[in-house]
Amino acid sequence: MLTGVQIVFLGGDARQIEVIRKCSEMDATVSVVGFDNLKEKLQGVTRDHLTAELLAAADVLVLPVVGCDDNGIIHTQFSNESLKLQDEHMAALRRGCKVYTGMAKPYLRSLCAHHEIKLIELLDRDEVAISNSIPTSEGALVMAIQNTDFTIHGSNCMVLGLGRTGFTMAKSLQGLGAKVKVGVRSEKDVARAEVMGWEPFLTRDLADHVRNIDLIFNTIPTMIVTAQILSRMPQSAVIIDLASAPGGCDFRYAEKRGIKALLAPGLPGIVAPKTAGSIIANTLVQLISDEFKTRGDGQ
Repeated sequence: MLTGVQIVFLGGDARQIEVIRKCSEMDATVSVVGFDNLKEKLQGVTRDHLTAELLAAADVLVLPVVGCDDNGIIHTQFSNESLKLQDEHMAALRRGCKVYTGMAKPYLRSLCAHHEIKLIELLDRDEVAISNSIPTSEGALVMAIQNTDFTIHGSNCMVLGLGRTGFTMAKSLQGLGAKVKVGVRSEKDVARAEVMGWEPFLTRDLADHVRNIDLIFNTIPTMIVTAQILSRMPQSAVIIDLASAPGGCDFRYAEKRGIKALLAPGLPGIVAPKTAGSIIANTLVQLISDEFKTRGDGQ
């Protein structure tokens, strides 16, 4: 239980609703900012405004999956109010308050470091990222089906990166009968891909493997599908970039060549917000419970 724990939520999308509900059910004292247009009633939750006074009372501050942009702007799907996280807000947090988000940009990391506030990025944790890869994969498959005129079964598909999302993506494509190539960076991952029945290659050799490709699913968050790579691909190919913005594809040159390239970060929140929110909520509640149990044991 989270009895006596003061939690403040700033902004977010439909996933955050599930997290808020779970924290309230666990008897936390919950305040939310940036949900004034939300029509459903959040039982036992107080709607508030972003003030230093509100944050000063918080034991935990929860930000959206992408905490804020590089200017401190927080995404608020359920509000017309602009939320901006500033130095004065972080200064108001009391000693021992923790900030939770999915993934943080340099602006948020810098603010937390400056004020010696512990920042926890939930998408770095295996129990979140591995579970989250399932709705990501399902959403990517939906996009692929909607943007092609051929079946995934029998098509030549490529997955770039064999991290948690890449692994699930390759497995899903294999399950649908696609011919799966996997671009990896290490010999260890070559062996891992071979064991799974996929055709591996090192990403440095990507240009040699794209001439007859139908679908590329990229999970690498650095520029990898360059103009040089795109120039070797068939125009009929479709690229679905699952890496965090700005992705790993030269979208300008793809458009110039007539290759359909789609940036698709945050798919879990779009295609399965309830499931994605529950994944985050379960981990968040467990971490907060463990933290306050440890504090209690130390007193």
